[in-house]
Amino acid sequence: MKRWVFTIPAIAALVVAHASLYAQMDKGQGVKVTRVPDGGIQPQIAMDDQGIVHMIYFKGDPTQGDIFYVRSKDWGATFSSPIRVNREPGTAVAAGTIRGGRMAIGINGRVHVAWNGSAKSSLRGPLIPNMPSNSPYNGLPMLYARLNGAGTAFERERNLMRLTFGLDGGGSVAADRSGNVYVAWHGKRPGDPDGEAGRSVWIARSRNGGRDFTPESRAYKEPTGACGCCGLSIFTGSNGTVYILYRTAKEMVHRDIYLLVSKDDGKTFTGRLVDKWNIGGCPMSAMAFAQGPGFIVAAWQTEEQVFYATLDPTNVRMSNPIPAPGTGKFRKYPALAVNTQGDTILIWTEGTGWGKGGSLAWQIYSREGKPLGESGSVADLPAWSFGAAFARPDGGFTLVY
Repeated sequence: MKRWVFTIPAIAALVVAHASLYAQMDKGQGVKVTRVPDGGIQPQIAMDDQGIVHMIYFKGDPTQGDIFYVRSKDWGATFSSPIRVNREPGTAVAAGTIRGGRMAIGINGRVHVAWNGSAKSSLRGPLIPNMPSNSPYNGLPMLYARLNGAGTAFERERNLMRLTFGLDGGGSVAADRSGNVYVAWHGKRPGDPDGEAGRSVWIARSRNGGRDFTPESRAYKEPTGACGCCGLSIFTGSNGTVYILYRTAKEMVHRDIYLLVSKDDGKTFTGRLVDKWNIGGCPMSAMAFAQGPGFIVAAWQTEEQVFYATLDPTNVRMSNPIPAPGTGKFRKYPALAVNTQGDTILIWTEGTGWGKGGSLAWQIYSREGKPLGESGSVADLPAWSFGAAFARPDGGFTLVY
């Protein structure tokens, strides 16, 4: 079993530069910081109803590596031995930071994982018409696997792209306690308009806990386009409402954040503009959700800043966006966690680039959106990675990167 590891420089930096944050430990606002087990990157964390912490992470060649799964029954003090999620080796992607594994916990605590398949995958989706059919990057699949009933191994992965082609930005997965599982991505069908303006968000649905999925269908009928190499995020709230955040690509330059909401188990979605950004290129951004006590939190990037907002699940009213404190260099890849008091930790990266690491930063906010203590940071974030967190029973947070 792997225990928490704290490096001396990281401890010194955190204690000296952010003593006021650590002074809140007795008040339940402390942040514990640790690396991903086994030297992995791109952690994704979810907790089940029994308080078990579930985590997936990536290892290997960033263009053709593997996703591993571990769990902890003691709030991260120890983790189980890793289980490889992808049964076919080398079929997961970390390059680009937004194409890796995404995880959700469904009925009976079952773990569901979705990820962009690599060029090494033997499973293929429909081919891009204007790309050579023998290209290893043509027909890249949207892969899905679920943990078996015994929790000892993952079932063999399946490709869910039956009708669409052109997978690029990362997909996402969500599940609820009624047996619904949703996998979403953006892509195109034959006859769609050229370019990113012709891309749409697509969703494959399972009503039996991931045993079978319907062919994908458009989640939203309005022609917003979708930013080709940006990720998206799908999430189910505790009341079963389904949420999707994605970046549009209207007229190539209107790369705005849109929120889609479904109150009928993903059959139909309404949409709304959340934040505007005019930029003539793809920013390779990501989005995130988390469940709070009676509310949802959602996070995204606009320009060089990250924001989060709260959603009221009864009327889907969204609060004003709250930015990360101060200014930073190229803030990206937000993540969230909420404790039982309704305090939210917002996590983001700074200074990362293609194949280049950077730093990880965070800020805790009260239920009312007020900063609690000072922000914290660590400076040794690996290339292609980001952070994730979970709330502990004492009200504090554990951050993994």
